[in-house]
Amino acid sequence: MENQSEQPVQPAPALTEEKVLQYREKLKLEQNLPMGIAGGAAAAVVGAVVWALVTVSTGYQIGWMAVGVGFLVGYSVRFLGKGLDNIFAIAGGALALVGCLLGNFFSLVGFAAKSEGVDVFGILGSIDYSLVPSIMMESFSPMDLLFYGIAAYEGYKFSIRQITEEEVIQNSK
Repeated sequence: MENQSEQPVQPAPALTEEKVLQYREKLKLEQNLPMGIAGGAAAAVVGAVVWALVTVSTGYQIGWMAVGVGFLVGYSVRFLGKGLDNIFAIAGGALALVGCLLGNFFSLVGFAAKSEGVDVFGILGSIDYSLVPSIMMESFSPMDLLFYGIAAYEGYKFSIRQITEEEVIQNSK
């Protein structure tokens, strides 16, 4: 027979509503909306550029790029903003939508640069920006609404920090 020393098993600390609220208040002090918005905006631009590169190089607008933009923006807002409040979700959803619009805009710029044989920055410098909304409307498809909606939802959903029971228990000792 083995000689085992039995140690009493420590019961897991009880998860109470008070502990959850205390931990939540502690985390709220770490929230940083400006950083979350800045990170989400940067992610929207990066996602839009990738979207345009894929669209121009393949010659096809791939709607699922919007899903990637939504995820990237939402995750960036959550990671950098550390937000628990609904304003982070709203910012993530709005920035994801902006990222989709930018992706379509950058794609149009990329196609124009390709057809004119000039670089993208040359096109960006010569655009009459008052015409951009009408040009965007010409390339718009009703299917875009579906993907924009998914992207906005993902940006909204992934922007808020999730707290697990284990995290609360671990940090309430």
